[in-house]
Amino acid sequence: MAKLWAGRFQKETDLVVNDFNSSIMFDCRLYKEDITGSIAHATMLGKQGIIEEHEAEKIVSGLKEILADIEAGKVEFSLDYEDIHMNVEQLLTERIGDTGKRLHTGRSRNDQVALDMRLYVKKEIAEIIGLILNFMKALCDKSKENLDAVMPGYTHLQRAQPTTFAHYMMAYANMLKRDVMRLDDCLERMDDMPLGSGALASTTYPIDRDFVREQLGFARLTDNSLDGVSDRDYCIELCSDLSILMMHLSRLSEEIISWCSWEFKFVELDDAYSTGSSIMPQKKNPDVCELIRGKTGRVYGSLTTLLTMLKGLPLAYNKDMQEDKEAVFNAIDTVKQCLEVFAPMFSTMTLRKDNMRKAASKGFINATDCADYLTKKGMPFRDAYKTVGRLVSECIKADETLETLTLKDFGAISKMFGPDVYDALDLNTCVRERKVIGGPAPDEVKRQIAKIEKFMEQYEAVEQ
Repeated sequence: MAKLWAGRFQKETDLVVNDFNSSIMFDCRLYKEDITGSIAHATMLGKQGIIEEHEAEKIVSGLKEILADIEAGKVEFSLDYEDIHMNVEQLLTERIGDTGKRLHTGRSRNDQVALDMRLYVKKEIAEIIGLILNFMKALCDKSKENLDAVMPGYTHLQRAQPTTFAHYMMAYANMLKRDVMRLDDCLERMDDMPLGSGALASTTYPIDRDFVREQLGFARLTDNSLDGVSDRDYCIELCSDLSILMMHLSRLSEEIISWCSWEFKFVELDDAYSTGSSIMPQKKNPDVCELIRGKTGRVYGSLTTLLTMLKGLPLAYNKDMQEDKEAVFNAIDTVKQCLEVFAPMFSTMTLRKDNMRKAASKGFINATDCADYLTKKGMPFRDAYKTVGRLVSECIKADETLETLTLKDFGAISKMFGPDVYDALDLNTCVRERKVIGGPAPDEVKRQIAKIEKFMEQYEAVEQ
């Protein structure tokens, strides 16, 4: 079977090389973007008089029929035509004859694939942002239901200070907000239309690039034909953004994995989002979270693949760049799969607020509040810090907590302690009084939730 690029070659491609060189097995997913770009290109060729109007119309009609047949599962792609571009062009020529051979006038597969990838990435970024916003909504909903769920906050995995589950989840909501903003920035920065760059040095035909740009919904044209075909910065930026997003999902997954254990028992996952053991009948494993944590490395790998593949490439197009697709596709697929399962898993998760409260009552997480109590009475903070340190030491020796000490015990350490110390040490007080902007006080967390919800509403309004 003759290749579309046959002419110079006197031999058939070796079968092993044919398979090795082919990308149709993975770039077939670009069929819609490829046909959409070809329709815009053919329409422009007709408008500019580069081909006859009736030829352009025949090409567009043929491409639309091919698109419908692909989506109906009636088309089988061939390895003999290497990639999605040549498969579509061959199908078109088989259906409408020599007119189909005019489609490729004034363009190269180099700017064609550059266009296809940009169209595809633009669409996928919008879908991923939608999934992130859906997860952010789940975080907000769960937080509003649990504003009073006091729990210990940790540093160095040691109980540190009192906080609430809602405050904890708003930390992750803010991470996801930044993920949305990063992806939106990437989308804006990559919104340049490369078709018309040709193989590397544009074309001598009087094409109208701006017409094609308008047809395809791009904000701008690429400004240099060499850069237009060789730029994959947006692929790297996308995989970088997705890597950061996966890092955030992995961190929350790690929290949930720990909180599901008997050592914490802060939460319990719904049976629909848990698995069991083949040998231990008591087990209920957080495998979804563990898989998300593991799949994070897969997305990191895509970023590393792109950076490594591109680092030594001279301008303009090189076959190495075929490797961009599997890396980008894999990163996108992984992220979407993780987000699609994380949101419902989180929404159906049960909180064990009593266990959170019990954990918060141990570990002296109100020690800072005790020091602040003395400071507010007039003692310098460093002196208050040492005083409370002595109290904690005495409590550990006597197997007591700060709340169980008698007023006499307090007085033995400092005469500045009064009966009001017990209210100051109460966990509800400790949380309620942390009402500075960003703190865990319920009213302040309500503000944080409202701000996240406003961000989501504004973004969704812009998208609509």
